[in-house]
Amino acid sequence: MARRFGDFVMLGFSLINVIRSSYASVVSTGDFNDDFSITWSQSHVNTSADGHSRSLKLDQESGAAFTSRNMFLFGQIDMQIKLISGYSAGTVLAYYLSSDQPNRDEIDFEFLGNETGQPYTLQTNLYVDGYDNREERISLWFDPTEEFHTYTILWNAQQIVFMVDWVPIRIYRNHEDKGAAFPSSRPMSLRISLWNGDSWATRGGLDKIDWSKGPFIAYFRNYKIDACVWKGNRRLCRVESNKNWWNKPNFSGLTPSQRGMFRWVRKYYLIYDYCNDPQRFRGHLPIECSLSKFY
Repeated sequence: MARRFGDFVMLGFSLINVIRSSYASVVSTGDFNDDFSITWSQSHVNTSADGHSRSLKLDQESGAAFTSRNMFLFGQIDMQIKLISGYSAGTVLAYYLSSDQPNRDEIDFEFLGNETGQPYTLQTNLYVDGYDNREERISLWFDPTEEFHTYTILWNAQQIVFMVDWVPIRIYRNHEDKGAAFPSSRPMSLRISLWNGDSWATRGGLDKIDWSKGPFIAYFRNYKIDACVWKGNRRLCRVESNKNWWNKPNFSGLTPSQRGMFRWVRKYYLIYDYCNDPQRFRGHLPIECSLSKFY
């Protein structure tokens, strides 16, 4: 199984890179100072001299955050992240896309801190027009504190795909024609923040931050933003073109190898899926739960 899974990963990785190498559309410079603005606690953000790596620190004084200077409508974003090592219960590292409107759209990765030696929990969530309650959680199949791993958001008019090291862990399809909400019109910026979430993040808030084990530090490098920069015209971002490669038919669904990886994650590592929690919704699951979700 391990060998077969490795083959799946290489096939998925190869497809993405063949497309990218054919149609250059990268809008990021690779320099955090150029592409992002620090929005919370400059003293808790450390950037390398060449701008190619960055860290965020959380302590009793403050957390920290930075945000992309541009906003985007559709594309693919990769970020290599190394998570907080050791005891990190109560901390939350958020890596996400978000619009600016009060009724915001969001596409979220949230890394929930844990006690030393426990599997790291990754939560994904979506807000559409201000409404969320679409959480899924998985246990990561590796220790994300030992080295960097790539976390990817692919977002187009057909689907949103969350990937970890090119492995699809979640797919959210566009079923607007059937009444399900989908973020398809609001531009979003890329945001990263490290903060105190011990009211809910670890075992429902039972495990609190132990400040004596801080400061808590997360690391970032080798990001890539292939996305349509928002210039006020939705049509420019929806058009299928060589530049907007993510809108091509190849990316309207998963490849056979990606489907295999996706089923593997769902079978062995899924912890929570809001669509399997009818009690939470008083027996009335969101409409997308009855539509094509797994394939």
